Amino acid sequence: MEVSLGGETIQPEHVEAGTGFYEQTWIRNEIRPDMGKITLRKTDDGVAWGSAHWQYIEDIEKVMPHEDNPLKLRKSLWIKQTGESGPVLKPVSGPLAPGDELVVRIELRADRDFEFVHMKDQRGSGTEPVNVLSRYKWQDRLSYYESTRDTATHFFIDNLPKGTYVFEYSTRIQHRGTYLSGIASIQCMYAPEFNSHSQSFTIQVE
Repeated sequence: MEVSLGGETIQPEHVEAGTGFYEQTWIRNEIRPDMGKITLRKTDDGVAWGSAHWQYIEDIEKVMPHEDNPLKLRKSLWIKQTGESGPVLKPVSGPLAPGDELVVRIELRADRDFEFVHMKDQRGSGTEPVNVLSRYKWQDRLSYYESTRDTATHFFIDNLPKGTYVFEYSTRIQHRGTYLSGIASIQCMYAPEFNSHSQSFTIQVE
């Protein structure tokens, strides 16, 4: 397989015996805009595959939601309050207080059937999960395993039929300050090109 970036053919320094695998990495000032033009050329028989990753570091509050994908995520934050008729969810619209119950709602839309999907929601600093037990759950015709970890809540879905699904979990505000909620991300494990993420929100606690 002949690979060229920006008109420059890659000459690998090391090729793995038997598989023909090789990789090439560029960092910082070595990366040019024209390297986004990648050309592949294969002259012999057989199957070949590969991938290209263009990574960079950005402040999380500047990350915009990625929705140009068959998987779409929308994250929102709600406050659970007790009203005359019972618990009521209200959108976060101002400063919060320590002890408030913050409900994270993730809306997932899939335009086709998927298998083996991993969704992760980063938990905001200054918050702690109400549910700390990992377990299987069943809702809206969907079976999944919810796992609470130190910095995020993970959802492992074996079969994701086409449709719209809503996930919710509660956290408690612990400290005063200004925090970021983090982003929710999703990816099909055996087809990683199907992926998406939400935006992050600023949490003000007074």
